[in-house]
Amino acid sequence: MIRIFLKTFLYRLFRRFGWPKVKPVNFTLGISCVCNSRCQTCHIWEKKVEELKIEEWEKILKKIGSGIFWVTISGGEPFLASHLVALVKLVKIYLQPNIITIPTNGLLTEVIIDKVKRICEENNKVKIIINFSLDGLGPRQDEIRGVEGSFEKLIKTYRGVKQLDYDNLTVGIHTVISKLNTKDLPTLFNFVLDELKPDQYITEIAERRVELDNLTYDITPSPEEYSLIIDSLREKIKKHEFKKVGRITEAFRLEYYQAVKRILREETQVIPCYAGVASAQISADGQIWPCCIRADNLGNLRDNNYDFKKVWFSPEAGKVRRSIKNKECACPLANAFYTNMLGHNRTLLKVITHLR
Repeated sequence: MIRIFLKTFLYRLFRRFGWPKVKPVNFTLGISCVCNSRCQTCHIWEKKVEELKIEEWEKILKKIGSGIFWVTISGGEPFLASHLVALVKLVKIYLQPNIITIPTNGLLTEVIIDKVKRICEENNKVKIIINFSLDGLGPRQDEIRGVEGSFEKLIKTYRGVKQLDYDNLTVGIHTVISKLNTKDLPTLFNFVLDELKPDQYITEIAERRVELDNLTYDITPSPEEYSLIIDSLREKIKKHEFKKVGRITEAFRLEYYQAVKRILREETQVIPCYAGVASAQISADGQIWPCCIRADNLGNLRDNNYDFKKVWFSPEAGKVRRSIKNKECACPLANAFYTNMLGHNRTLLKVITHLR
């Protein structure tokens, strides 16, 4: 964490002046668009792209190099990818992150448990976070996720992974708050915290994202609905004891939820956004984005000899960074917001108070 705090000064300069040129500290790698869920909030599974092969990922990661703190490997459903375990190993070798997060719908019980074992054993010096996507109880989960038996399969897989005995493993639950489940959330919160007892519990508001191909969907709750729901969750989290890296995650989340309320009300950036500066995303077909909401294509790695820095420091990327800096967009994307909080002293101090 100390090295990130030291870098925040450089990121502020880079965001403001375009110098010094620094790599992101937070990467999201979209390993695949393939998914075995049919969620009502997402249609990524309908996308047809020529996905990067493991040999191409190695070229990319090698040229990015070390010094990255946090990597998320997303989908689609990441555990459907045959090269997931190999990719995590390459991420560890070349990027040397402190944390690797992998979300999952939990449908492939045996496959997920086996791959989590291998990932933890092969990368024992890296904190591995597996987040299970749970949006409702019983039939509601099946309905929202579009697959019969989703709830039972997720719970079975979650319990199987939770029983694994690895010091570097954190097992969490992730809930998308949408218009589809607002009335059910108080009961869901109690079930997750009291029955499942995850190492961390995170929620994210449903958004229209280019990545998810859902720009026409009416899924985002009103500011009033969200405030009532999230205030209830914040009070429950404050009373709950989390362990491992989850304790730090929840401290950030408590302030993140407050920020989301303001973003929904004010429809503007409430703290400076460092997407395109401190955080970046690489799509399944090699495009570089500042974030998955706007998904501006800064350039395709296949067209640039797999050289991330060449694209990241290009004039085109600079134009997008200026657009974000000028508040031409505003969103509560959680992944990028973590790094935003690190660059905002007042918010970071509030986070630290939650860790006492």
